[in-house]
Order: sequence, then C-alpha cells, then structure tokens
Amino acid sequence: MQIHELSISGAFVIEPRVFGDDRGAFLEWFRADRAAEAFGRRVEIVQANTSVSARGVVRGVHYADVPLGQAKYVTVPSGRVIDYIVDIRVGSPGFGRVEAVELDSGSRRAVFLAEGLGHAFVSLEEGTVVSYLVTDVFRPEREHGISPLDPELGLQLPIPAEELLLSDKDRGAPTLAEALAVGALPSWEASLARYRELATVRA
Repeated sequence: MQIHELSISGAFVIEPRVFGDDRGAFLEWFRADRAAEAFGRRVEIVQANTSVSARGVVRGVHYADVPLGQAKYVTVPSGRVIDYIVDIRVGSPGFGRVEAVELDSGSRRAVFLAEGLGHAFVSLEEGTVVSYLVTDVFRPEREHGISPLDPELGLQLPIPAEELLLSDKDRGAPTLAEALAVGALPSWEASLARYRELATVRA
C-alpha cells in the first residue's frame, strides 16, 4: 500500500497492492496502522456507507460542521467515478482548491479527506458502487452542501450538463461564495484543532 498526500492539506490518495491470479484478486484497502502513520493522526471508523449510482449521478459537494466533522475514506468496489476533494476551510492556505482523482474497480485506488473538507463525485458507469468509511455517524442537522455546478468552484465534470443527475438538495445548494457569506463553512482554525486532537507521531 502506497499513500501520497495531495496538494490539499489533509487529503491523500491510497494505492493498494493488488494480488491477482486465476481465481481473482485480493487486496488490503484499509489499514488503521498504515493510515495513522501516513496521515499523522488516528482514523477512528464508526460507520460504513455504500451508494449505488447510475452514470451521470453527481453526489455532493457535502461536508459536516467542525467540530466534530466527518473524515472519509472512499473507494469504488465496482464501476468508476471522478472523486472531488474541495478545500472549504475558511482561512486555509488552499481555500477553494479542488483535487480530482479517478477511482475505479480496476486500480482499487482510495482517497482520504480530513474533517472540514468538501467531497463530491460523478459516476461514470451504470451501477457504480462507492463505499465510504467515516469517522462520525450521520448527523443531518450538521450536514451541509455546496452546489457542484458552482462555476466559481470550477469542478470539471466529464459528462455533459444535460446528462447529469442531481438530487433536489444538491441542485439547490448554495455556491461557495454564498455559503461563505452566511458563515456556513468550517474554519481552518477549528479544523486544525480537531486534527491536533487526533494527532499521532509520524514514524
């Protein structure tokens, strides 16, 4: 397993080693010890989620209030997505930055995003399965969204706009600027405080 930090602080891509033979394949797609070593923090998984999406489905940009926040470890057991990580932490040196990573059932790649970061994906194949390990249970009163169609955010969606499928909630979500104006975004300071609570010593 190789783990690389992305240009957004607190975001990583995980490249598992896949062992294949004529029976199929085997891999470790999550290890808490390797994650803690690479991320410099504990990753305390308390819930596992799975979504199944048609081609063109866009989910996100979603995030949770910090504190407590919800970190996510995301992979694609079947199908293919473009996964987007968005730095929405007010005061962060990378505020507004977007990282896009292709996740698919061939590479078995995964991404990790820390509390305070926004997350979205677009499904590129019918019946794409996305699985998430998360560090807090779903708390609807603390969950929020930003429009993935916000032109200022600039997500490069690889499917024509007329073919995209969004929930009413995601389609009606505020832009990044609107969320910022009403104080709905996590702060860099609160996020850093949460990371310090979970910090481990890197090997």
